[in-house]
Amino acid sequence: MNQPNDHDIKVLNELIVTTLDSVEGYAEAAEDADNPTFKSLFSQWSNERRQVVRQLQEQVKTLGGDPDEDSSTLAAAHRVFLNLRDSFSKGDKSVVEEVERGEDYIMGKYEDALDDNDLSDTVRPVLSQAYESIVRGHDQARNLKHSYM
Repeated sequence: MNQPNDHDIKVLNELIVTTLDSVEGYAEAAEDADNPTFKSLFSQWSNERRQVVRQLQEQVKTLGGDPDEDSSTLAAAHRVFLNLRDSFSKGDKSVVEEVERGEDYIMGKYEDALDDNDLSDTVRPVLSQAYESIVRGHDQARNLKHSYM
């Protein structure tokens, strides 16, 4: 039998995994980047995403669930970030394009969650707040891309 919070916990944990992929991807990208601006940006974005993960994990605990702690090496977001790492050899423009592609992906995952009619009114504000952070990251990536076009 499903508990009242099971659906919310499932949705939150899926976003935690996706966001953890983003955290790890940006941390790896920061290490791999030669461009000091990218190193700084990717480190900042990794830290911001880590804060989002903590907020989502706290909500899962509040709902009585066990929050996911690990990313998924099978996740599409992880593949995007592997492409990001590979794009360093192709130049800054390729890096920026991969970053924006990753941001489009994660933003879409949050939008799908917010469009979920079965999501409780308790969880929706937490997701909305996390989504605001994701949108800021997406907009920064988009602006970075436009600066290279």
